[in-house]
Amino acid sequence: MRAFWANLILAGILVASTRSAEQLVNGLSVIVNDAVITYKDVVQYVAPAIELLVRQYRDRPDVLREKITQAQRDGLEQLIERKLILQEFKDAGYKLPDYVVDEEVQRRIRKQFGGDRVALVRTLQSRGMTFEAWRRRVREDLIISAMRARKLGGEVVVSPYRIEKYYADHLDEFKVGDQVKLRTIMINAANKGDPKYARELAEEILKKLDQGAPFAELAAVYSEDGAAKQGGDRGWIKRDGLRKELTDAAFSLKPGQHSGVIETPGAYWILTVEGVRKNYVRPLPEVRDEIEAKLRDQERARRYREWVDRLKAKAFIRYF
Repeated sequence: MRAFWANLILAGILVASTRSAEQLVNGLSVIVNDAVITYKDVVQYVAPAIELLVRQYRDRPDVLREKITQAQRDGLEQLIERKLILQEFKDAGYKLPDYVVDEEVQRRIRKQFGGDRVALVRTLQSRGMTFEAWRRRVREDLIISAMRARKLGGEVVVSPYRIEKYYADHLDEFKVGDQVKLRTIMINAANKGDPKYARELAEEILKKLDQGAPFAELAAVYSEDGAAKQGGDRGWIKRDGLRKELTDAAFSLKPGQHSGVIETPGAYWILTVEGVRKNYVRPLPEVRDEIEAKLRDQERARRYREWVDRLKAKAFIRYF
């Protein structure tokens, strides 16, 4: 609890140093129709973000001030939009049964806190929030989700022409640097007790590879990294996807070649490259689904903004 209010006051001092902490906590930010949003509401709403920002930028006050200001500005606008949507729900005469809220409360406790209600209450207290206030927010979340689905529902259809045009206009997004299709065998020296034994095992595996043993089979048997079950398959790897010793070796190999034993802190590695891609642009068939998903998200965002703008146009909103 103390940490929350310390961050709250620090944020307030940084953003508006001419006002007292008490004024900041209790002061008005916005009136939306007959609903009031206070400064405390805003900071409480963005409390997780503020706590993270204070930890990250405490020693850089100018950056911290800018980040907090932006987080609060964004949070305030989100709260205004929530008030407008909740008002429309109320004006339309819709009802949300309490049992639906109770079920969602229990689902969130299970998902976020492993079913531990005490852990939930402690977390809420650290952010200056009561369980009842949190439950109201859960109810509001359900209402807003339902209203978004009602107002923005319906399938978003993206034409092939739009996908192809986006691809042609944004080729830079689909450029990829050099890549290798890689398999690895990793022997963990720490697991062997004597690092010398780990090195000897890696050398024995290398001899088997030199004699023609399939890399994937040896990786499945001997490798001690997460890719062992896939025969050491790590897929396509960029230059920045590995530590330097492995990158230098991997990108010096030709398809079908394997490396020697490579020593890194705590492990020995053997690599093989199955394919090489030089700088290239991913082809349209490969990225079509990504583009379609992005355009759908953009269309949903556009519809949401139009809806909220209509709500704002007929609402009374006053900033303080």
